[in-house]
Amino acid sequence: MSRKQLLGNVDRVVIKIGTTSLMQGRKTISIDFMDSVAEQVKALREEGKEVLIVTSGAIGVGLRAMKVQANPNDIPIRQAAASVGQSILMQRWSDSFQRQGMLVGQVLMSLDTYSDRDSAINLNNTINSLLENGVVPIFNENDAVCITEIKFGDNDTLSAIVASRTDADLLVILSDVKGLYDSDPTKNPDAKLVPEVRNLDQSVRAMAGDSSTGLGTGGMRTKLDAAEICKDAGCSMIIASSKEQDAVYRAVTGDDIGTIFVSDNEITKKRRWIKSAHASGTLTIDTGAVKAVLDHKSLLPVGIRSVEGSFDKGEVVDIVCDGQRIAKGIANYGSKDMSAIAGKHSADLEAALGRKDHKEAILAENLVVL
Repeated sequence: MSRKQLLGNVDRVVIKIGTTSLMQGRKTISIDFMDSVAEQVKALREEGKEVLIVTSGAIGVGLRAMKVQANPNDIPIRQAAASVGQSILMQRWSDSFQRQGMLVGQVLMSLDTYSDRDSAINLNNTINSLLENGVVPIFNENDAVCITEIKFGDNDTLSAIVASRTDADLLVILSDVKGLYDSDPTKNPDAKLVPEVRNLDQSVRAMAGDSSTGLGTGGMRTKLDAAEICKDAGCSMIIASSKEQDAVYRAVTGDDIGTIFVSDNEITKKRRWIKSAHASGTLTIDTGAVKAVLDHKSLLPVGIRSVEGSFDKGEVVDIVCDGQRIAKGIANYGSKDMSAIAGKHSADLEAALGRKDHKEAILAENLVVL
């Protein structure tokens, strides 16, 4: 199957832009590059695609503005740089998109934002509202307060979490390299670009090297971790060089650039169907079950508080907590049996039903987070 065929049904895209991509070899961020990204996003939106951006660069921009010569390991300095750089960075993005007649919305988050139920639900509601109103959401890690993320984190992982939790079809990571090579291209002149990866096994991970510049924190290994997060969520991922002409537009529309990590197409098709299907009933769940659902785990009967509506096994139902719809899924039980097992532990299901059956109310592969 060609790249264009693989990406033919992509509707929602997350674009991750690294620090070195923003700098483009300069001492400060490249306005020309940011303008080009805005132009490409506009072209994609005109084709009916929703685009979200995860941007790095706040610390790098802040260090330049503060005239700090090196890339320090001192956490307070990096936090201060993030605070300074974030406002500069967002102003530049806002200017670039305004030149294309578009608004941007800033979304500051940390890697654990989605771990908190209320934060996760509210954030997804905000993102959907921004997109519905034609605003381009621009995410960045809240480096001014997130000590752990500054020391160990990276926006490759953050972008994968955003892609998986917003039900994106594709994540494009722009980098300082053209993609995944079969060996380190800085050490081996005969290294070959790997155009497509379907299985993230140890042979693929053995190809990964480290970050090639001093400004970024994400090397190839973190990108492979991001690809794994995406694959589990039915989202494909592309690594491409930001130096390629129109890299964003070309990657999304199926040009053979970079390396594509292909998700399970059947999972993607199923997710689309579940998302668009009419819900025949509603399951209200408790807070513990919410975390499992947001983590793309199966919904167990013990987490169900109540069952509404009349539905058969195999029909789509809404999943609700505190009146907020957080997901949809394919029911493993009809409404009568679902009511009988609601709130019960797996060991008690046989007694409640009079037979052995699924221990899951909804399988993880049949869940779509909204």
